[in-house]
Amino acid sequence: MSPHLDLTAPYLPLVRRIEAEGSVDGQMLVIDHFLNHRIEPAFLFELAHELARRLSFFQPHVILTAEASGIAPALIVAQALSVPMVYAKKYALDVETPAVCRTLPSPTKGGETQLAISTRYIKAGQRVVIVDDFLANGRTAAALIAMAREAGAEVLGAGFVVEKRFKGGREHIEDLRVPVSTLAQVERLEDGHAILTQPRHG
Repeated sequence: MSPHLDLTAPYLPLVRRIEAEGSVDGQMLVIDHFLNHRIEPAFLFELAHELARRLSFFQPHVILTAEASGIAPALIVAQALSVPMVYAKKYALDVETPAVCRTLPSPTKGGETQLAISTRYIKAGQRVVIVDDFLANGRTAAALIAMAREAGAEVLGAGFVVEKRFKGGREHIEDLRVPVSTLAQVERLEDGHAILTQPRHG
């Protein structure tokens, strides 16, 4: 990897916005008013282009994400890198066969979540990069990595808009030999506020 590539440099506009506008509900950081429920296209475009700049090093053939909140950032990253985007289906699992599937626990909704991808769209020999909105415990990203590898693809990296450092997801993904890029890193939630890693010059 290039020694000049900092995959986890805090991105100041996002850090400052989370500090100013983010709220905390238990162990949940709530920023769904601009990132993943109500989406601000201009700001998400800016964030995704910064993520694409970092992930361009891996020269992916395809961007892979999961339904549903990963689709918006992944689509813009894919557009910026001029490659297709594929999303693993969660809700309507009637994907075209042959397919790769995984079942994983859902910490936010309870119960289990199923993911499915048709191997018509993730193929042997492809260079894949994972993109999603949040990295917490890393279970969804790990499932996507396993599915892509089962299909014969090579997973080169994973990029996330926001990382909850206290959840250990980065270590989980890096143990799978996949480098991680994030734009904002939440170190902890304390007294109703998110404490973030600060930019070196900000």
